[in-house]
Amino acid sequence: MEKLIFEASTQTPSIHFDCQSGIMEIKGRSIPDNPDEFWGPILSWFDSYLMNPTQKTIVKIDLEYFNISSSKRILFLLYKLNELSENGFKVKVEWHYRESDEDMYEVGQDYAYMVKVPFEFKEYSDLVLAV
Repeated sequence: MEKLIFEASTQTPSIHFDCQSGIMEIKGRSIPDNPDEFWGPILSWFDSYLMNPTQKTIVKIDLEYFNISSSKRILFLLYKLNELSENGFKVKVEWHYRESDEDMYEVGQDYAYMVKVPFEFKEYSDLVLAV
């Protein structure tokens, strides 16, 4: 099974799912014109991953914004993590959010309430450091 890698666009997040390490990363904005076209291959890839997962799976989500249709697909992905957990695999979601974005923090809390996998909330600064 190959890694799943999508570069970010103005409407879709970057996706970096690594079946060898068990680390899945979603980062950016998710407002695709056709959510099934974007999220369908991601959910299908994850279904294949479920057949032979690593012992520990970490899903890192760092979205600055997403629409309701993306929200639904993210929830589908999180429900799939329930299956892994129920089958004895270690699972964790890292929910990253900007310190000034209380809405995104609350959305993460809502997701954490809806699924049975541990969430770790990681706040980061709004400041961009000059190099």
